[in-house]
Amino acid sequence: MRDPYEVLGVPRGASAAAIKSAYRKLAKKHHPDNNKNDPKAAARFAEINSANEIIGDEDKRKQFDRGEIDAEGKPRFQGFPGGGFPGGNQRGRAGGPGGFESYTFRTGGGPGVGGAGFEDILNSMFGGATRGARPGGGRTFEFDTGGIGLDLDLSVAMTVSLEESVKGGEKRVRLPTGKELNVRIPAGVTAGQQIRLKGQGETAPGHPPGDLLITVSIAPHPFFKVDGSDLRLDLPVTLYEAVLGGKVRVPTLGSAVELSIPKNTSSGRIFRLKGKGLPKPGGTGDLFITTRIILPDGNDSELEALMEKWRESHPYNPRSDFG
Repeated sequence: MRDPYEVLGVPRGASAAAIKSAYRKLAKKHHPDNNKNDPKAAARFAEINSANEIIGDEDKRKQFDRGEIDAEGKPRFQGFPGGGFPGGNQRGRAGGPGGFESYTFRTGGGPGVGGAGFEDILNSMFGGATRGARPGGGRTFEFDTGGIGLDLDLSVAMTVSLEESVKGGEKRVRLPTGKELNVRIPAGVTAGQQIRLKGQGETAPGHPPGDLLITVSIAPHPFFKVDGSDLRLDLPVTLYEAVLGGKVRVPTLGSAVELSIPKNTSSGRIFRLKGKGLPKPGGTGDLFITTRIILPDGNDSELEALMEKWRESHPYNPRSDFG
């Protein structure tokens, strides 16, 4: 994935509020429901969510800025303390468990300079499991795993959108080895669930290939909050819609619906749309909508004059119960 700062279009020194604002604008602009004729909208939307998951989280952002994780949230290999491999003159071949298939240890001396003695020590420590000693100068020992089982499974994380978790789909995943795979996302996948791909892990001579374990996380949605199998949505309404009532268009995970707002609706009133939540055993959750009255930006002298007149003729105290 691209640099998350670049994806959200913010500088590295941007405040948390600026990042949140940029994410909301981009998520709204590129949401698949608003770009049904654009086949690339879902990919852009997923990339925006993934970027926000990294730099929208304070701890992950610090890890990314320090170079501890990459743009997908995967740990970066920092190397061994002091550089190279433990002990200075050891060599490994990349590709096996922990990043290496086999390890080669050089004694660095010839006969009479600790070479044979080192071999004896290794043989006594590993029960004769060392092999490949060369006569003459330096001695090389390759550790034979013998009957020790190798963990060749690979584990990666994959972030999906809320819509993808409900409807399923296909997503491309990049492995630590550099290989890329198209992974089918099953409909109804939940956060923390693992997808196992047999035989797609690491390989080692004489051993069956490991599996690929993909742990799923669900990106925060710009509109909906997940509450078990239910969804919650804050719905902005105008002052005149709250006073006079009317029909308001409301997004759902499917197509948008119209919600009838009764006259004299207070901010904070909750409406329930049955069956518009997430799938659950034996049915579907609900969508709970909370109205939020939003006043227009800036000062409005006419509105202020109207409210002053109305206050004089219709005084009331909604906080009377507070004492």
